[in-house]
Amino acid sequence: MRSQASFGRSDTGRKDVGTQKRQGIHPALFYSMFAVLLAGNALLGTAFLLSPDIKKLLSGQNDMVIEAYEDRIAQLRVEVDRLHSRSYAQAGDMNLQLQELAQQQEVLLEQHQLVRVLVDKAGELGIEAAGIASTDSHDTAALATISATGNPDVDATASAVAQMMGETQFAMTSIAETATTRTNSIVSELSGLGIRVDLPTLQDGVGGPLLAATAEGEVSQAIDDANAVMAALVRYKAARESIDAAPIHMPISGNYRQSSGFGNRSDPFSGRRAFHSGLDFAASKGTPVFSAGKGVVSFVGSKPGYGNVVEVTHANGLVTRYAHLSSFLSEKGQAVNTGTPIAKVGSTGRSTGPHLHFEVRDGDNAINPKAFLETGKRLLALL
Repeated sequence: MRSQASFGRSDTGRKDVGTQKRQGIHPALFYSMFAVLLAGNALLGTAFLLSPDIKKLLSGQNDMVIEAYEDRIAQLRVEVDRLHSRSYAQAGDMNLQLQELAQQQEVLLEQHQLVRVLVDKAGELGIEAAGIASTDSHDTAALATISATGNPDVDATASAVAQMMGETQFAMTSIAETATTRTNSIVSELSGLGIRVDLPTLQDGVGGPLLAATAEGEVSQAIDDANAVMAALVRYKAARESIDAAPIHMPISGNYRQSSGFGNRSDPFSGRRAFHSGLDFAASKGTPVFSAGKGVVSFVGSKPGYGNVVEVTHANGLVTRYAHLSSFLSEKGQAVNTGTPIAKVGSTGRSTGPHLHFEVRDGDNAINPKAFLETGKRLLALL
């Protein structure tokens, strides 16, 4: 009997162990995994919240590069002053070389002052400076060695000055080329949608009395170059602003899916072929709806088939329509920017469930919104 009882308890114990093995994930492991996921989401949210600060930190690289470059210029100025103070500089050829070197140094300082302004302006527009070395060059190191020997080399100093002049010129050229390339891309993308981009043209008004030429130097080429770069930056800034004005941004974010496209489809109520004048984004009731571009709210109310509707008229004459809304967050006449909340997703009107119906209209004609949204994605990636 004892043997049978012991066997019974042993068999029961094995069943309990098997049952425990089949119970699935241990609670401690489950909560650990949940905590890791929660922490990851928290880090991601923090990254979004701090993105402006991160952007400022990254844009500070331009300042670091400029400061390092200014240190190099200061070293060269010391070297040039020391060359002037040497007794052997009394020779005629040496005096001529030093005079040319001093003139080059003045040009370099003028270039650098202009580049400093342009680099700051370009940094505000998301363009990084290129061509300016952020560390001491071999020329600067060579100067230090020559200085230690007490035999400064005018040619080496002149070479270092010339190299740095080339770097500043390349920096201005690269800023202008980047700004021009991006401006052309923006104009091309928006023109493909029929949106005209108005770019400013700088006035070239010049004048003055006609006087005889003098022996003094010409107007600095660096100033002319800097003006050309600034003109490119001004045009690029205007092109960037046109991106915000155009209705090319997503009107909804978060968890959604495109439930219906633009064009002919099977009508969800009649089953017959019918034209669908926009894009449908299935989302939960109450999901925020955002303006797809800068403009003015021109309609808030109800339309047959659409239910609750908000319309925004944009500067280029296009109108965006947001339909089947559950509630309004804007009013007629209100000025809105890209991303301004204007309503909430609903299922009013001719609708089978909560979703946003989004249209882009030119007068009485509906235009495929997909082309606008895809253009917006490409331009945001460009910037």
